[in-house]
Amino acid sequence: MVKVIMHGCNGAMGQVISALAAEDEELEIAAGIDLNTERKNGYPVFSSLDECTVEADVIIDFASAKAVDHLLDYCGRTGMPVVLCTTGLSEEQVRRVSETAEKTAVLRSANMSLGVNLLLKMVKEAAKVLASSGFDIEIVEKHHNRKVDAPSGTALALADSINEAMDRQYHYVCDRSSRREKRDAKEIGIQSVRGGSIVGEHDVIFAGQDEVVTFSHTAYSKAIFAKGAIAAAKFLKGKGAGLYDMADVIG
Repeated sequence: MVKVIMHGCNGAMGQVISALAAEDEELEIAAGIDLNTERKNGYPVFSSLDECTVEADVIIDFASAKAVDHLLDYCGRTGMPVVLCTTGLSEEQVRRVSETAEKTAVLRSANMSLGVNLLLKMVKEAAKVLASSGFDIEIVEKHHNRKVDAPSGTALALADSINEAMDRQYHYVCDRSSRREKRDAKEIGIQSVRGGSIVGEHDVIFAGQDEVVTFSHTAYSKAIFAKGAIAAAKFLKGKGAGLYDMADVIG
């Protein structure tokens, strides 16, 4: 049995993970961390990790970027493994993630969906053929109107995956409104849409002469991210210090 501390347990994703974990015979939410401690969810809830008195094997984090600093401090100090799902981290926080991974196991992924992580592999392979043949690359991401960061972490991960395959030849352009010039052949355009209750949509467009190849992923429910986080927690139990991602989970 994998015992988990749910960091951000009373947020939207924390609630979805808690519900799925209640039906999982291999994983249990032993405690939760949230500023809202009134909702117990069948397990004790503490306002901070330092107040938590419950032993566990791993933390699943779906809180907010402003809570990540204390989370990393705690995990680095105690050696607690963590599945870090919060997006929108600053460059300094990303650096601290790597530092924490020298002390304990940290699994960080821009998107916890198994499908998206398969997509990351597919676009990398596609780029080797299509980008090398002169296809332009555009990424369009769509999310609900409450998402505060843009572009999405997943869109940037897709761009990074393509760029890695192409020996880092490309740069990213997220806004062309101030430009009065044609696109650079070595750019990846990233466009963001925010509206309604869109869970998450990502299109990677390879546009060539007289043909277009598009890779798409659509999330219809937050459950896909929760399932990925649970799979990641099971994977991370007992792992040594290091920085892991969902590619390690799916093999």
